[in-house]
Amino acid sequence: MCYKLRQIKGYKVIANTERNGRIMDLLQVINVVALVIIPILAIILGRWLQDRAEKRKDKMQIFKTLMIARVYSYTRESVEALNIIDIVFSDDKSVRDAWAKLYDSYKVVNPDEMHLQKIQQNQYKLLESMANTLGYKNEITWETIQNPYIPVGYSNQIKMQESFTKNMTSLTEQMTKMSNSQVINNGNDSNNTNSTSVSDNLNKR
Repeated sequence: MCYKLRQIKGYKVIANTERNGRIMDLLQVINVVALVIIPILAIILGRWLQDRAEKRKDKMQIFKTLMIARVYSYTRESVEALNIIDIVFSDDKSVRDAWAKLYDSYKVVNPDEMHLQKIQQNQYKLLESMANTLGYKNEITWETIQNPYIPVGYSNQIKMQESFTKNMTSLTEQMTKMSNSQVINNGNDSNNTNSTSVSDNLNKR
């Protein structure tokens, strides 16, 4: 009886030893897998977070540029920003749709006052879509977007510059027309002179 008990205990010890051995082997495998996988996952996660931060930075830069352009109507930077919206906001359909509407309104060659107001409204809607995408839905409202701060003196200066540019453009166009007209008249005078000389030569003969 005692022998059988000792034999049973011996079997249990062997079973426990084998089980502990399997557990140790499993833990070693888990440790090896963790040593290999965790650094890879850390690199992938870090790269994803970095790309996400870069995308947000690019979006924010475009948004800030267009917010500033509300004062100037157009700047070189704002035009550049508009032209990369489809790239930077490729994952945001609402922004790209707002840009598409604004782009269509820009196609009118000689817009009247009503159409200019439509362009402005589409500009504001684009900014609103960007603000929502960047998480500023409650902070940057429609009222904030359509009311930029423009000092009175600065506003007058901008209007004077726009008037000056418009007048210079008109003057340049008039001078170009006058120059072209003068060239045509000189050509006609030259042709008339040549015709007269030929007629005189024929009469002398």
